[in-house]
Amino acid sequence: MTDETVSSDIPTPRMLSWARNSAIYRLERRMMTEKQLFDAITRKAKEKFEDIGAAQLKALADFAVKFAYDNKALDDRVYAEISTRSAVRGGKSKRVIARKLAAKGVASDKVEAALEAADDLHAATIFARKRAFGPFRRVELDDKRKAKELSAFARNGFSFEIGRKVFEMSLEDAEEVILTGRL
Repeated sequence: MTDETVSSDIPTPRMLSWARNSAIYRLERRMMTEKQLFDAITRKAKEKFEDIGAAQLKALADFAVKFAYDNKALDDRVYAEISTRSAVRGGKSKRVIARKLAAKGVASDKVEAALEAADDLHAATIFARKRAFGPFRRVELDDKRKAKELSAFARNGFSFEIGRKVFEMSLEDAEEVILTGRL
């Protein structure tokens, strides 16, 4: 290896400073997963530094991720927990939440830990309220409407049992589930 090869694999102090500032900028605006920050730094570094090599790109992104972890600005476990709570409040099923977190690069063990506290019945009841299904229905129930409502539960990741349970709830029971999280 020549000196040129070794030095081109190591990011310059200017690059490292940019990576640190870029990580701060992104994490001040929104929570990110490790993969999202890594990908964002890599993408932007390619645009900013014309002659950057693959090894330098990886080193910059790794540096930014480590900097964020060291300063407690990045934590996939916390990201998964917060995203899960928010998604349940939005009427999303465990299946949908797990798929979304996996797509964002959160490790499966962290996803499973975050989903332990999630309640599909609570989320399905919120989903029904948003869509005016089941106990929140404002129109007469016919076979076509029943099929539409039950299939919407299935398409949104809820099991048939959960969908049927919410579909057959009384309005009072549904409101109780939403308020307390349990029937």
